[in-house]
This record gives sequence, C-alpha cells and structure tokens, in this order.
Amino acid sequence: MNTASAPEAMQPSSELASGTQATGKGRVLAWAAWDWGSAAFNAVMTTFVFTVYLTSNAFGGEDQASAVLGGALAIAGIAIALLAPVTGQRSDNGGRRKLWLGVNTAAVAVLTGLCFFVFPRPEFLLLGVSLIALGNVFFEFAGVNYNAMLAQISTPKNIGKVSGFGWGMGYLGGIVALLIVLQLFVQPSFDWLGASTEDSLNIRLVAVFSALWFFIFALPVLFAVPELPRPERAQPLGFLASYRLLIRRIKAIYATSPHTIYFLLASAVFRDGLAAVFTFGGIIAAGTFGFELSEVIFFAIFGNVVAAVGAIIGGFLDDRVGPKAVIMGSLVGLLVAGTMILVLGNENYIFFGTPWAGSTTFWVFGLFLCLFVGPAQSSSRAYLARLAPHGESGELFGLYATTGRAVSFLAPALFTLCITLATPLVAPGEAQRWGILGIMVVLLAGLLVLLPVKSPDKTAIAVVPAS
Repeated sequence: MNTASAPEAMQPSSELASGTQATGKGRVLAWAAWDWGSAAFNAVMTTFVFTVYLTSNAFGGEDQASAVLGGALAIAGIAIALLAPVTGQRSDNGGRRKLWLGVNTAAVAVLTGLCFFVFPRPEFLLLGVSLIALGNVFFEFAGVNYNAMLAQISTPKNIGKVSGFGWGMGYLGGIVALLIVLQLFVQPSFDWLGASTEDSLNIRLVAVFSALWFFIFALPVLFAVPELPRPERAQPLGFLASYRLLIRRIKAIYATSPHTIYFLLASAVFRDGLAAVFTFGGIIAAGTFGFELSEVIFFAIFGNVVAAVGAIIGGFLDDRVGPKAVIMGSLVGLLVAGTMILVLGNENYIFFGTPWAGSTTFWVFGLFLCLFVGPAQSSSRAYLARLAPHGESGELFGLYATTGRAVSFLAPALFTLCITLATPLVAPGEAQRWGILGIMVVLLAGLLVLLPVKSPDKTAIAVVPAS
C-alpha cells in the first residue's frame, strides 16, 4: 500500500530500535523473574490447584461450581478484551509503564492472598470465583505492560533470545511452584500446621504461598528497569477520549502498516490453538490414553520442561532467522506431532521388532507438541515488540490481548464439535481422540493466515499524534 500520503503518521524506528533500552544481563534476569513468579497464579491458582478446589463438591457440586466459575471467567474475559488496549495506551501516554505493572501485579497478589478466606462451603463460592476472575483481569493488565517492557530490556540483535528466556522462566517457575505446593500443602512430606486439611487449611494456605511467591519475584523488575520516559507529545486523556484515540490509531496502523493488523489477527488464531494444546492435553492423556492422575502430573512436569527448552532454543533461532520463520516452523511441527497422535491413537504397534505401546505414542508426540508451543508463543511476542512504535508498546500489546480474547472460543468449540461428530461414527471411547482434529484445524488456519504476513523488518510502523 502507498504510504507517501501520510508521512506524518510514519515513524522510522520502533521503540526497540530507538536507543532508549535499559539493557544488561541483570535487567533481563529481573524482567524474567516476573514471568517466573507469575506462574504461581497461572499454574497453581487458575489451572491445577485452587480452581480445582473451587469446583469440588464442597461448594455445592462440581457442575454448579464449574458453571459459576466459567461464567465469572467469561465476564473477566470480556472486561479484558474491552479495557486492555486502553490501559496499555494510558500507561504509555503517561510514561507510567513500570508503575502500572507494579500496581496491577500488587492487585493480583492481594486478590490471590484473599483467597485464604474462601472456606469450603457453598456460601463462599461467589467470593472465590470473584477473586479469581478479578485476579485474571489485573493479571492480563499487568501482562500488557510486562510484554511491552520487552522492547526496553532488549536490542534488535537479542530480542528473540530475551523473549524466549522469559517464556522459559515462566514454564520452569510453574514447575517449581507446583512441586513446592505438592510437597508442603497438597501431599505434604511431613506433618506441620500447613498440612492440616481441617476447613481445607492446606489449600487455602496455597493461596497465601502463591501471593507471596508472585509478589517477591515481581519486585526485581520494578527496581532494575527504569520507568518509560513520558512522551513529549503526551497530554491527559479522558476515558472516552482514549477510545477515540485508539480507533484513530487502529485506522492509521491499517492504512500505513496493514501487516501489523494482519499479524494481530493471525496470532490471535494460532495462539488459541497453542493454548488448547495445554488446556486439553491432560484431558486427552487421561481419557484417550488411559493415564492415571499421577501420570498426567508427571507428563505436565516433563511437558513444561520441554516447552521451556523449546522457548529458549526458539529465541536463539528467532534472532538469526526472524520470528515469522520460527512461528511457522513451530506450527508445522505442531501439526505433524498432532497428526501422529491422531493417526496412531492408543494402539499397540511393532516398530523394527520393538513393541510400541499407545501410551508411548502420547509421551513421544505429546512432548513434541510441548516443544513447539514455547517457540511459537515467544516469537509471537518478539514479532510484535519489533513493530511497537516508541512509547506505544503498551497499547499494541493491549490490542494483542484483545484480539486473543476475541477468538478464544475457536479451539474449545472445534474440539467439542469434532468429538460430537465422531461419537456416532467410532467405537465407544474413541471419539475424544478426534477432538485433536479441532485443535489442528485452528493451528492450520493460523498458519495459513500468517503465510502472507510480512516479516517485521519489511513492515512499516504507524504512529498517530495524541492531539
């Protein structure tokens, strides 16, 4: 598209290339420590421990509690989709990116700690789901500023490696936090006050542990990375004025840098597929391949380790061949691994005279899935950071969060649809495996939409004055 008619909207360099980075190994470690600490909220509170507690029979029945939790998280998702771009924009405009990272992180820690008061009785269900839902909202707001900070602590030569290191720290932090929680609270190795199951004290103390874990590991970045300088052109904006500015900027980006918009749309699709790999991986392991709970947990631990390694390796490749190549290679790898799981299923085979059990299929190709998830996520963040105009990374990553939320129904819906269609056509117990096909369709769609998108070095950057 010809952009000569709008030269005032163009800025020759992104925030990454502006020369204002606060680089250094210490700052990178401090930044990545936030990812390490945040895993306590992601892995412990919202995935494996506290939400499982909230949906137990103690809160009025699994079905009812799950419905209430799902509704609360859906409302939280809508709030995030509507507010994330503006919260990012306002932190950029005021030169307060680090401040709002700290405020939102503190809010998550406080809300997490308050979960201690969610006693195992039905009347506390609404309190519990409200705290988790609000925690998700503030966590996403913090994540917008955290992701935007990537351009401040990296350079064009190492941004892929830095992003991959951050993702890797997040995966490993989740494993460490889960192991500590299991050993001290869930299945304690020794008898102490926190091991008491009276009034679910052990699980409620998990919330206190998670709050402290996140808060402590979030502190380094707040001290090590300088605040974003306040833009000279910035001026106070009202709430509605922020949305008007957002709309103007989206139009300008589409007019002068359309491939940025195309990437936001493509990444929204394939990121939904990436999320589904972890969301439904344990379900498929147990339902299709007959894994016991202990085996699922072991697979989750190994899967996170492999994902961390993949993210770090992908980061090195990102700096050498570019983020688009890493993302596309990862999506192809995911499609191949998923196809093998779908085709082989839980059948026993003989390969070169060696028995191959159905569970081996999932261990081998399931771990290959995990290997490719990390690089795709990491390079997606690095791709966008390369395009972020100086002082506007928060707003762009806010749009990143919004587009992701807008299509987050795709993979779950297709997963369910494929199982429903397969049920009358296959033997009992075989239909769930075909849910993998739904996830693969989403990943393939993301890959196809990404194909025509230009690499960041071939994509212009658009800026619209605040006035």
